[in-house]
Amino acid sequence: MFNLTFEFKLKPTPTQVAVFEDWLEQCRKVYNYALRERKDWYNSRKCQINSCSLRSEYIIPADTPRPTYSSQCKALTVYRKTSLPLQRVNAAVLQQTLRKLEKAFVSMWEQNHGFPRFKKKGALRSFNFPQLGVNFDRGNRFFKLPVIGCIKFWQSRPIPGGAIVKQACVVRRSSGWYIMLTLQWDVSIPDVIPHGNPIGIDVGLTNFIATSGGLLVKRMKFFSDAECKLKLLQQRVSRKKIGSNNWKKAQKKVALLHEYVANCRKDWHRKLSHQICNDAGMVFVEDLNLIGLSRAMLGKHCLDAGFGQFFNILEHTCFKRGVYFQKVDAKKTSQICPNCFSETGKKELSERVHSCQHCGYTNDRDVAAAQVVLIRGLAAVGHRVKMLAEGKFIGIPAKQESPRL
Repeated sequence: MFNLTFEFKLKPTPTQVAVFEDWLEQCRKVYNYALRERKDWYNSRKCQINSCSLRSEYIIPADTPRPTYSSQCKALTVYRKTSLPLQRVNAAVLQQTLRKLEKAFVSMWEQNHGFPRFKKKGALRSFNFPQLGVNFDRGNRFFKLPVIGCIKFWQSRPIPGGAIVKQACVVRRSSGWYIMLTLQWDVSIPDVIPHGNPIGIDVGLTNFIATSGGLLVKRMKFFSDAECKLKLLQQRVSRKKIGSNNWKKAQKKVALLHEYVANCRKDWHRKLSHQICNDAGMVFVEDLNLIGLSRAMLGKHCLDAGFGQFFNILEHTCFKRGVYFQKVDAKKTSQICPNCFSETGKKELSERVHSCQHCGYTNDRDVAAAQVVLIRGLAAVGHRVKMLAEGKFIGIPAKQESPRL
């Protein structure tokens, strides 16, 4: 099976918009109620068995089981029979809201994320239809959803034939309503094998990317360029009465600017990823600690660059175009000479030229780091590298020992 997600903009009628808003509000209430039930159960088990809090205490019977996804789904099915607002919402959509809460707790336990928070009004912006199994007609500009009916959408790109819509997600954004269709094909896609011209990529803030072939691309400052306008719009929001119509209009302008910046960044990342894949058969990038970079001194600029989003888009582009993609170890890529593999010591950020004291090799710092990434990538896939007189790297079959870094 092969799955792809296509995103399209919806053109709902005012009646359908009212239904969307009502469904989001009911899903938000179900999410908050389920979260409160779980939170109360955890708080009732906090205190010691021989003492209670002086201020307040949660009184829940000791034999009450821990609320889980399955138990809350059963309780939701029983309560939905007596609740008219919940009966207006598809039952599978409400269960997916509980599934979303379950994923939040799993992320808290396994990935050290924070405790799930309650959703205020307007914070929940999407709902899912988990199982559709509808054959997609490419000539039809309407899509039928359970309970809601046929909705017109803007088909901005063609969809290959023979696809079955497995899931649908309706999302509310500041620019309108969107639908994300998960399409499934009954085909088997083989894994991409290493082949062709290899490229190593080093990312940074001065140069967004530096390739092993010497290509340097400057970083685009999307958020920094829009920061002055964003500051002006946020000042206008602060001067409005909270909850008024003018306050809502000013808030929407801020949201539209944020969405515009995000769309510009994503579009630039996609175009750059296709440019990289034009002349490459293998692409190797650094396996960076993106969370650590976002919390460092230059965290705002790292988030503005969007390294994580670029790596995801590049990996997806390589998969579509048959290019091999792999992440390699990012430790000391700027402290190793790509020519003699000796350590040159830690460099300051202001030092932009790599100059090896052992072999005399000199190159741009970022390009040298990209060449080290290329060497590690080729060694990982079973190749060793050799430097030619022109300064280019080629892959040689791994019959000899791989270079040690």
